[in-house]
Amino acid sequence: MPASPDRKAPNPNVIAIPRKPEVTTRAAQSKTLWGRVSKYSTRAPVWDKRPDPAPGHPGHLICTAGNSRGGESGGPALACLDRLMAPDPKTMRAARRVFVWLFLALNFFYLLTSSGRVRTMDEVTLDLEVESMAAHGNTEIPQGVAQGLFYGKYDRFGRPQGPYGLGNVLLVLPWYELGKLAARVAPGIPGDAKTLFIDAFTVGSSAAFSALAAAFAFLIFVRLGIQLRTAVAAALVMGLATPLFSYSSWFYSEPLASALLLGATYFLFRSDPSESASAKDAAIAGLLIGLLLSVRATHIIVVPVMVAALLARSLRENWRSIFVFGAVAGLIGAAYLTRNYHFFGSPTDFGYPRFGEGGKDMLGFDTPILTGLSIFLFSPGKSMLLFAPVVALAIPGLVRLANKDRGLAVVAAGIPIVSLLLFSRYSHVEGGYSFGPRYLIPATAVICLGLAPMLADNARWIRRTALALFLAGFVIQGIGMATSFIEDMATGAYYDANWTYRPDYSPLPRMSKRLVHYITSPTPAPVGRGFDRWFVFLAKAGVSRGTVAAIFVIELAGFGFCAWQLKKSLAQTSPPELPATPSSVRGEKDEKGLLAEVVPASTT
Repeated sequence: MPASPDRKAPNPNVIAIPRKPEVTTRAAQSKTLWGRVSKYSTRAPVWDKRPDPAPGHPGHLICTAGNSRGGESGGPALACLDRLMAPDPKTMRAARRVFVWLFLALNFFYLLTSSGRVRTMDEVTLDLEVESMAAHGNTEIPQGVAQGLFYGKYDRFGRPQGPYGLGNVLLVLPWYELGKLAARVAPGIPGDAKTLFIDAFTVGSSAAFSALAAAFAFLIFVRLGIQLRTAVAAALVMGLATPLFSYSSWFYSEPLASALLLGATYFLFRSDPSESASAKDAAIAGLLIGLLLSVRATHIIVVPVMVAALLARSLRENWRSIFVFGAVAGLIGAAYLTRNYHFFGSPTDFGYPRFGEGGKDMLGFDTPILTGLSIFLFSPGKSMLLFAPVVALAIPGLVRLANKDRGLAVVAAGIPIVSLLLFSRYSHVEGGYSFGPRYLIPATAVICLGLAPMLADNARWIRRTALALFLAGFVIQGIGMATSFIEDMATGAYYDANWTYRPDYSPLPRMSKRLVHYITSPTPAPVGRGFDRWFVFLAKAGVSRGTVAAIFVIELAGFGFCAWQLKKSLAQTSPPELPATPSSVRGEKDEKGLLAEVVPASTT
C-alpha cells in the first residue's frame, strides 16, 4: 500500500527513541536491549537530529543504522542506545572537573604512601641523569663513575652516558627542582641528608604519573558513556588494586609509561567511533607515544596496535588520523635514533650495557617463550593475575568494551598480548630487582579499560566479585610497599649464584613475615629497613621532625581537600535519564512483538 502524501514511508533502517522518555533503571534497560538484541551486529549508527515529521510522533531522535552490505540493515538497536548515552557537553564539563580532583586526590594519597627513596641501579641511574640535566643541561653521569654506581655506556667522545631517554629525564625534572627549592627554604636539613631529601621529592613524580594514568582511564570511561560515579569507581580500582599503586611509591619508569600510554589512548579515541580522530588529537597522541618511546624503546610495539585499532573503527574515516599520528610519533622516534647515532655510532644503540652482574646478557631475547609465559602468568613472583587480580574481571569486560568501541577494545586486548609475547622472550624477563611483573604494568593498566563496562552492568555478582578482587589487589600492593623489597630479594632468594632469576621466588609471604617482624620487634630498624616510607627514613636520616611533620600535614590536608572536592563534584552530577523500554511506553508485549519493535523486521 503506497504511503500517504502527508507521511513518509517507514524506513527499516530507522529507530525512533523518545526524546523525553519515562524514567527507568539502567539495569532494566540494559537487560531488555542486551538480552533481546545483542545477537545482531552493532554497526556504528548515524544520528539525524531533526524531529520525526510524522504526526503523532513529536520529539524523536532518529538513529539511522549503517548498512552492512547491499542495503541490509546491520541490527543497530544496541549501538543506537550507546550513542544516546554518549556524554553531552555538560557531562564532559563535569567530567573534566572530576578528572582534576581525582588526579589531585590520588596524587596526594600516593605521596603519603611513597617510599621517597632510590635503591635499585635503575632508579639511581635515572636520578643521576636528572641531577646532571639540572646542573649541566646534559645526561652525562660522571658522578655515577666517581661513586661506583655507573650503569650505562661511554659514548664516542669518552663521556659516561646513562641509558634513559631525554624525554624521561625532562618529564621528571620539575620534581627535582621542587626538591632543591624545598631543601633551600626548609629548616633542619643536615648537609649529608640533602640528597635524600631531594630524592623524596624526585620520587614523588611517580605518584603524579600513576595518578595521571588513573585519571586518563576515567576520561576514557566517560567517553564510553559510563556514568561518572561508575567511571570514578573503575579508575580507583585500577589505581589502588594494581601495581600502578605500588609503583607510585618507587622511581621506576612504569608509572610514566602508563600515563603516556593511557593519555595517547584517550586523545586518539575520544571521538565518536563513527567519526575520525581530529588532526589535533592525533598529533597529541603521536607526541605522547613519541615520549613513550623515549622512556623505553620497546614500547614501539604499541604503535601497530593503535594503528590497527583505528583501522578497526574505519579505514575510510581514519587514514588522515593515522598519517598524522604516525608522522608525529615517527619524528620524535627519529630524533631519538639520531641521538643514539651521535653518541654511540648506531641508531639502535640506546646506551644500555650489554652485560650485567655475573656476565648476564641484558639485551637479548633468548628466554624460551613458554618459560617466559609461565613466569608472567603463573609464577608467585611475577604473575599478572596474582599481582593485579582485577584483571580477571577486566578480561570478560573487553567483550562489552568492543560493543561500545571496537578500536578501544583492540587497544585494551592487543597491547597486553604483544607485551606479554615480547617480554616473555626477553633475557631480563624479571625486570631486575622489582616487585611483580614490572614490564607488564603499562599493559596491565590498559587491559583494565575493561573494568568500567563490567561495573556499569551493576549486577550483584559483578559488584561482589569486583569488591573481593579489589581488596585482594589492595592488600597485595600494601604488602609490597610496607617494607623494602630489595631487603628481601638481596638475601639470595631472588637470584641464584649465577644471577639467574628464581621463578619459585614468592615475595608475598616472605615480605609479610618481614613486616610482622618489624611491627613486633622492640628494636628500631636502621635507616633503609623497616617501614619503608619517606617520613620514617628522613627522620632517621636526621631531617628535623618538624619539617617532616609539616610536609606530611600538607600532603594529608591536600588529600582531604581534594577528596572532598571530588565527592562534591560527583554529588552535583546526576545520572542521565535513560529511554524507557518499549514495553513501558506502549504496554507489555510478548518477546516477539518487542523484538520486532526494537529491531526492524528486515534484519531478522
